Amino acid sequence: MRALSFAILVTAVICPVAASAQLKVLISGGFSGAYEKLLPEFEQANDIKVTTGSGASQGSGPQTIAAQLARGVPANVVILSREGLSELIAAKRIAAETDVDLARVPLGVAVRAGSPKPDVSTVEAFKQLLLNAKSVAIPGSTSGIWLKTDLLPRLGIADKINIKVSPRGTGATGMVAVGDADLAVMPVSEIVHAPGVDLVGTIAPEIQFVQTFSAGVVAGSGDIESSKRLIEFLASARASETIRNSGMEPLASAK
Repeated sequence: MRALSFAILVTAVICPVAASAQLKVLISGGFSGAYEKLLPEFEQANDIKVTTGSGASQGSGPQTIAAQLARGVPANVVILSREGLSELIAAKRIAAETDVDLARVPLGVAVRAGSPKPDVSTVEAFKQLLLNAKSVAIPGSTSGIWLKTDLLPRLGIADKINIKVSPRGTGATGMVAVGDADLAVMPVSEIVHAPGVDLVGTIAPEIQFVQTFSAGVVAGSGDIESSKRLIEFLASARASETIRNSGMEPLASAK
């Protein structure tokens, strides 16, 4: 019996049970609704444990994905706007040829849950809605930067409305939900699952900003094959329905 126990112990030491692979993902809000629903299936099918952190695609402050990587926050995969990912590629933070576009999403308008839904289908209706609002919430990331630097000046109302900027999309919808802002303008995917708000609709095509969410492997992060496997799963046709139900257009169908 002692000999058998010793043999089992030696076998366990020499041939330990293989541990599951582990990945760390940093993700912005726009794709997170679909990602959270898809992740359990990926983990179970691939025996890979994924931990997730969050950050803004662009903007300023310590919680942007770029700032987190710069100060050494560990991550294998990042998922964020194409604009934000392009900045990381330029800064050599992303492994070569690992970037993949996952989905596209238009900008929409959110109001407090149960409130009347105004017309946002034309440029003039949207412009008047902004002018009549006491305050308008926007994210401080990619879509909010575009609104402040491009659309609002183009409409001639940049200095005529009260803009409240939140570092993250969840903060923008949160302001609307508690009545601190009359409405929010942001990617539809950040509205559809947000508590306390309703999606009014998308803004007019003439002034629309369709945002692409993309993924890439962080340079030097290790286990590149598991990282690629996660990105391939999120870009696959299998993920399309969940992505579509989150208010986005999956790009797998376009391949």
